[in-house]
Amino acid sequence: MKAATVLTAAALILSTGLAWAQQTPAAPAAAAEPYKAITQKLNRQQLDGLLTYPDQVLLVDVRRPDEITAIGGFPTYLSVQAKDIESGAVFIPRDRSLITISNHAGRALKAADALLAKGFKVAGAVGVQDYEAEGGKLTRIAAPAPKVAAVTK
Repeated sequence: MKAATVLTAAALILSTGLAWAQQTPAAPAAAAEPYKAITQKLNRQQLDGLLTYPDQVLLVDVRRPDEITAIGGFPTYLSVQAKDIESGAVFIPRDRSLITISNHAGRALKAADALLAKGFKVAGAVGVQDYEAEGGKLTRIAAPAPKVAAVTK
C-alpha cells in the first residue's frame, strides 16, 4: 500500500512538472539584425560615372574566383576575397578611391566598411548581378580547358 502511494505521488509530481513545462512558452529566438552598412551601395549609373575616371578608382572584387568565372565581372579589378580583406589590405593601393564588388553587394558592403575603417578612400560597393540586371555589361572569363595527362606506353 505504501509503495502504491509513493508511486502515485511520484507520477503526480512528474505529470505536474511536465504540464507546467508545456505551458511555459519558450523564449523566442533573437532574430539576427540585418547588416547596416556605412558605405553606399552603388547602382549602375553611379558606377558607370565613377568608371569614367579609371585613373582615380580601383575595383576590388571580394568574390571567389569560381564566382567571377561563373557570373562575370569587370575587365580590370584587384581580387581580394572577402575572407582575406583584413590581411590583404596591405596590397591595396591608397592613392585611389575603392569600389568593392560582390554578387549582390552584401560582402562588398562589409568589405568596404572594413577598408573604410582602415583609412582607405571608399567610393561605394556594387553587386555585379544587380549591375547586370540594370542593363550593365559584364565581362565573362572563359575557364581554361583542363589539361589531360598524356598516356605513355
